[in-house]
Amino acid sequence: MYFLNALRLLSAAFGIHFSRHAARCWTVAGFMAVARNFLAVLFTFSSVLIAAVDCVEGPMFVQPIENVTVSIGRDAILKCVVQNLNTYKVAWLRVDTQTILTIHSHVITKNHRIAVNHVEQKTWYLHIRDVQESDKGWYMCQINTDPMKSQVGYMNVVAVPVSVPPDILDYPTSADMVIDENSDVSMRCAATGSPEPTVTWKREDGVLIKLANGSTVPNITGETLNLTKVDREHMAIYLCIASNGIPPSVSKRISLLVQFPPSVWIQFQLIGAYQGQKVTLECHCQAFPKSINYWARDNGEIIPHSTKFVPEIIGDNYKVHMKLTINYLDEHDFGIYKCISKNSLGDMEGSINVYKIPHPNLAVPTIKDKSAAHDKVDELSYRSENNEKDKVGKLLKETPSSSASNHFREIGSWKLIGMVLCRTFLDQSRIFVI
Repeated sequence: MYFLNALRLLSAAFGIHFSRHAARCWTVAGFMAVARNFLAVLFTFSSVLIAAVDCVEGPMFVQPIENVTVSIGRDAILKCVVQNLNTYKVAWLRVDTQTILTIHSHVITKNHRIAVNHVEQKTWYLHIRDVQESDKGWYMCQINTDPMKSQVGYMNVVAVPVSVPPDILDYPTSADMVIDENSDVSMRCAATGSPEPTVTWKREDGVLIKLANGSTVPNITGETLNLTKVDREHMAIYLCIASNGIPPSVSKRISLLVQFPPSVWIQFQLIGAYQGQKVTLECHCQAFPKSINYWARDNGEIIPHSTKFVPEIIGDNYKVHMKLTINYLDEHDFGIYKCISKNSLGDMEGSINVYKIPHPNLAVPTIKDKSAAHDKVDELSYRSENNEKDKVGKLLKETPSSSASNHFREIGSWKLIGMVLCRTFLDQSRIFVI
């Protein structure tokens, strides 16, 4: 009796209708089959009911984020386990800087060392490659529910007892500079490494560095290079070299440009030349930014390049050597010549006076002139000797014989000595002229 009633209830539950006669024909085996189907339906209904309860509760964290400790240069992984995520998203954030690192499976930060992956929709991993000291801190795993759900984990970064070669940081290190003359300048070179690197400054061209007290040194040690009252001689490319004994050492080039108006220096401002001579005028200029340089006459007329006038400019950094060659000086070419230098900060000029001098060949006696002069000297000497002889003969006629003979010897001796000396002087003069 009870069996039949149970059978009717199961049949009603599954929508089965049968007669009393059919019910009598059911066996215990048939009853067990119906019972199994009923239990299956009941389990399915309970699963749906539990899922509905979970959906009402929303996503939640299954376990806290484990703190990790990692050495510099190694990789780190943070794990966040979530259940019932459904359509919600998981994000990783850096707590101290409020930086969003990842959202779901996308990397948001520009840090190439950050990556994210997940297993199904439950376990989410944050990967940090080549960990640095700056990565140390709190990290947050966040679910975008309302209100937001989150949990945090700490990553500790420790130094490893290994050596790290030096590296120069681009951002804190100074870039190329352009300053005015007589200004003060400070250049910085920030370097990292283990052990801490030493920074040395030197000029790329090998010239000694000029200090404020006037002394010069080959290099300066320190993160910062300070120069006071900078002048044009400080203009150069400076090298900051970082080294800590772990190869390789690294360096960075920093260009220091000093701007100033032109200055002109002329060594020879007066040049004497004769007509037809070839002369070269020279002028030294210094300026930065780069100057425009040219030659002009006193009336301002610019001298162009030609077969007669050949201007030449030799440049070396901020120094310029100007030359003007005049191949053949005419009468109207004598006068004032100007070398002019101009840049955006000013201009300056220098003057050179080319004046006329006699031709050197016209001032030197010719061989024919010298020979005529010698003949003149010989003629004068011969005439002098004959005159002396005439005077002596006349004196002998006017004087008694005995006393005349003595007087002649006395006068003749002195006259003879004088004639010899005169002749000797004339010979010596003849030799000097030759």
